[in-house]
Amino acid sequence: MNTQDFVSIEDQYGAHNYKPLDVVIAKAYGVWVEDVEGKRYLDCLSAYSAVNQGHCHPKIIQALVEQASKVTLTSRAFRNDQLGPFLKELCDLSGYEMALPMNTGAEAVETALKLARKWGYEVKGIPRHKAEIVTVAGNFHGRTISIISFSTEPGYRDPFGPFTPGFVTVPYGDAAAFEAAITPNTAAISLEPIQGEAGVIIPPPGYMKRVREICDRHNVLLMADEIQTGLGRTGKLFACEHDGVQADVMVIGKALSGGVYPVSAVMSSAAIMGLFKPGEHGSTFGGNPLACAVARAALRVMVDEKLAQNSAALGEYFLERLVEIPSRHVKEIRGKGLFIGVELKPEAGGARRFCEALKERGILCKETHENVIRFAPPLIIDRPTIDGALPAIREALNLK
Repeated sequence: MNTQDFVSIEDQYGAHNYKPLDVVIAKAYGVWVEDVEGKRYLDCLSAYSAVNQGHCHPKIIQALVEQASKVTLTSRAFRNDQLGPFLKELCDLSGYEMALPMNTGAEAVETALKLARKWGYEVKGIPRHKAEIVTVAGNFHGRTISIISFSTEPGYRDPFGPFTPGFVTVPYGDAAAFEAAITPNTAAISLEPIQGEAGVIIPPPGYMKRVREICDRHNVLLMADEIQTGLGRTGKLFACEHDGVQADVMVIGKALSGGVYPVSAVMSSAAIMGLFKPGEHGSTFGGNPLACAVARAALRVMVDEKLAQNSAALGEYFLERLVEIPSRHVKEIRGKGLFIGVELKPEAGGARRFCEALKERGILCKETHENVIRFAPPLIIDRPTIDGALPAIREALNLK
């Protein structure tokens, strides 16, 4: 079957909840993917930062295969020999005392919301069912009912009410707005250190540090969603590190498994995470031995191959080269590590046509928020590969 055959089948039998580029990928390795007709592309999306370690990393695949031949699922009704070591390795790496593994990023965010509310009632003394969580405009944390309840993107939210109460929204990048929004019922502040889906929006320097100080002053938890920014994407292991900040609750996912298997986690102190009691929260697949074995391998690759450091160095280089490209369409280029957004002028006609032009030239990107092209290749990329992609990017950014 050719590309159009696969597109037609998917469109006929699948829900139309995505608008993908019409490339049908059949193989992937490192920073490259190959379609069903044998054409090779440079992946500059990394499955929204899930394949930071590169596609089908051999060490992660080896861990998957070896564990799959032993035991894949026990449920948390029983213990397994991968969960404990995974939790220890994750906590040792991150500096947190405890972690709770889940599957998807949205599931981990929901877990963090529940944890913050319980802390609000049992520790801070907020009246039961009155807890508030302050969030920011432009956020993206997933697509469950509770999460879209504090989204400010109409397309994510409007068709799906009624909404979950208990959320207050303030502008992103304005630390003082948090202080003004805090009340005695505020349990937590929740935000992304850098907003990904909003178009790689980078807050002012010191923003996270100021938010940390506000949370400490008002006895409010700081919750950081590092599902996209975490595990090396921005040039640090976690984006909060750019401001020297540790959140009270951190949520990670995506690259936690190197794109091989759904794995996410919520991390916190023993005092906060210890509030969960048996039966209050859980997941049949969360913490399963296959997931834990894969995540352990993914973390080892992240550390052993110094991928955060590579992201910092190559991200700076890529950003510099992109800024040098003359284009009447470009409004701004911004980034941190290998997390780069090219914002186009409104009159450019939208980012979609530029992503389609890049695809035709062998580079896969995806538009976000209409006018932004996101460049986020696997963190294993090297300088010659970036250099090889620049002529095609230059051509695409100078479409008529």
